[in-house]
Amino acid sequence: MPRLRLLVIATSIALAACSQTSSDEAAKNAPAPAATAPAKAASAAAPTAEASASNPFLVASTLPFQAPPFDKIKDGDYQPAIEEGMKQQLAEVEKIADNPEPATFENTYVALEKTGVLLNRVMAVFNGVTGANTDDALQKVQEEEAPKLAAHEDAIYLNDKLFARIQKVYDERASLKLDPESQRLVEVVYRNFVHAGAKLSEADKAKLKALNKEESTLSTQFTNKLLAATKDGALVVDDKAKLAGLSDADIAAAAQAAKARGLDGKWVIPLQNTTQQPALRDLQDRDTRKALFEASWNRAEKGGADDTRDTIERIAQLRAEEAKLLGFPNYAAWKLDDQMAKNPATVMKFMAQLTPAAVARAKAEAADIQQQIDKDQAALHQPSFKLEPWDWQYYAEQVRKARYDLDESQIKPYFELDNVLQNGVFYAANQLYGLTFKERKDIPVYNPDVRVFEVFDKDGKSLALFYCDYFKRDNKNGGAWMDNFVGQSKLLGTKPVIYNVANFTKPADGQPALLSWDDVITMFHEFGHALHGMFADEQYPTLSGTSTARDFVEFPSQFNEHWASDPKVFTNFAKDYKTHQPMPKPLVEKMKKAGMFNKGYDMTELVSAALLDMNWHMLPADAPKQDADKFEAEALKQDGVDLSYVPPRYRSSYFQHIWGNGYAAGYYAYLWTEMLADDAFEWFKEHGGLTRANGDRFRGMVLSRGNTEELAKMYKDWRGQEPSIEPMLEDRGLKAAPKK
Repeated sequence: MPRLRLLVIATSIALAACSQTSSDEAAKNAPAPAATAPAKAASAAAPTAEASASNPFLVASTLPFQAPPFDKIKDGDYQPAIEEGMKQQLAEVEKIADNPEPATFENTYVALEKTGVLLNRVMAVFNGVTGANTDDALQKVQEEEAPKLAAHEDAIYLNDKLFARIQKVYDERASLKLDPESQRLVEVVYRNFVHAGAKLSEADKAKLKALNKEESTLSTQFTNKLLAATKDGALVVDDKAKLAGLSDADIAAAAQAAKARGLDGKWVIPLQNTTQQPALRDLQDRDTRKALFEASWNRAEKGGADDTRDTIERIAQLRAEEAKLLGFPNYAAWKLDDQMAKNPATVMKFMAQLTPAAVARAKAEAADIQQQIDKDQAALHQPSFKLEPWDWQYYAEQVRKARYDLDESQIKPYFELDNVLQNGVFYAANQLYGLTFKERKDIPVYNPDVRVFEVFDKDGKSLALFYCDYFKRDNKNGGAWMDNFVGQSKLLGTKPVIYNVANFTKPADGQPALLSWDDVITMFHEFGHALHGMFADEQYPTLSGTSTARDFVEFPSQFNEHWASDPKVFTNFAKDYKTHQPMPKPLVEKMKKAGMFNKGYDMTELVSAALLDMNWHMLPADAPKQDADKFEAEALKQDGVDLSYVPPRYRSSYFQHIWGNGYAAGYYAYLWTEMLADDAFEWFKEHGGLTRANGDRFRGMVLSRGNTEELAKMYKDWRGQEPSIEPMLEDRGLKAAPKK
């Protein structure tokens, strides 16, 4: 039975971003959602009066792969289907718990895997739509259902009779002669129950239920507050001259964004979810840059209904109390217990290997940028000024132009979105794994921006459906992520229906969607997650696809980023959108030389966010409620990452990953999996690079295996050795040059 909380809090695999070069992240995700079962597996329980017979969720979709029938789904369908789904699953679970027959693997573990068909079906779609295309009605449903779903999960994981059966099979597992995947299922499910509090006393279970309910409510409130704060925090500009430096296309997009808000004659720059904003790189007016940065930095700290600080301060307290109940010194210790890293000490030691070099490099970069500021101001016969965070991106770009004769406007024409998708992302998947893609315009979608592709395997058989939703909207969470509408499971007879979401700037009508290099990396990153889901080949939904530890799940996505710059792949998609001519070799060489630029900044903002996450979640239960701003400042100073000009990638008050999307005490995973990804790519380079043989081996030994064995062993069996941090340090420019 997949861990329900992953569905409850709407988690999707996030990201893109945290790769140093990628643009934005969103985090949504946790391991993948539960698979949708075929109609024959649906519970026989009669639907409630609220869930009418016409509700499209009550039966499996008749569309290919059981894709969601978005042409039939209405906002009013979700809540009654969720309620009915919980009712049906509890009835199914009670039947298992009350079974008079002795507990066996089949009548307990396999039976649990078959429960929750309706709930998983509706929650997979609900999470997708509320993340990418929400509205007031759906947000209200989220807030109303979050505590009920938390209680529903507790009713299963804290069911004494059910756990007694789980325990019995677990204790007898060595004598049951189970196949390896079934053996793994027993171990994972048992650990999930214990981790959720199944061994607590009745009094402590009652306390835990209350804490879980409150935390779930606050987490949902945080997400909705942040969405509103991010929308309201968009910078409104009255004077076009203040936008000097932006491209004509960006200015047109800002005018269109203003018009959509009823602000004709003005310009709006919407906020991305990260601290730094893309427009800061190009805006020439320093006051406008400062206003945009402060709009981002203070988005959730303006007082009023959308201020998130009190909410996160209470969430941190609740999590520490939960951890204490479960026998752990802090929430991070509890969370990491079933991850690759295992404990906070390992995580902090790992980040300590990165921090000094990253900070030292950032300081050196800052010195170069200050010199550029001084030079520019002298040329204007103006007094110089001290580098501030709103200056970094703009002047870093000037340094890059001067040092490498390269700016973003030179390369964007070579990265038109559809061409990157078809001739870059899809092409690499074809070369490595033999996949082909066909667009399906007959599959209904939840927004006109969404596209759907059928994915065919190397033998020509239909493998999956892939949805992509790339453009920013005010009703979409920030960042980029992947998740499933339908998960893969041989037991349930389902194949993957997967989506990627991003927040690229939508071009004005009639204009091409031109991407930055960071956007390109984001597309490859998210599609790495998609491949992990598409290649799933598991019997049980709990172990399928991306249902792995946090500090493994980002590995396939960060690994897939490397193919964006592979010469064969790059040459195939990096073509001028007007002339269709490939990027000239001198420009390619400039890009390569500039590739290590700003790495100190990139790594420092990422490490500082990861350390913030760990500090919040290493608080003990007896710690007082924190002042978010004071706590943040002290934590950054304590860890040596309090550089005034390099703010953390996320401030505590808008850190969606850790307060709303399942990455609590897990943001380090992006760094950890960069280590795995860079080490893995080293193996590919050692064995001939982009070949079908290499791709098929990686698919067979990693991408198709889900969570069917210990992940450290899975990696070592494929790689032939333990992962090394050396390729990561070298790839990020953090390895000290040898002394002469």
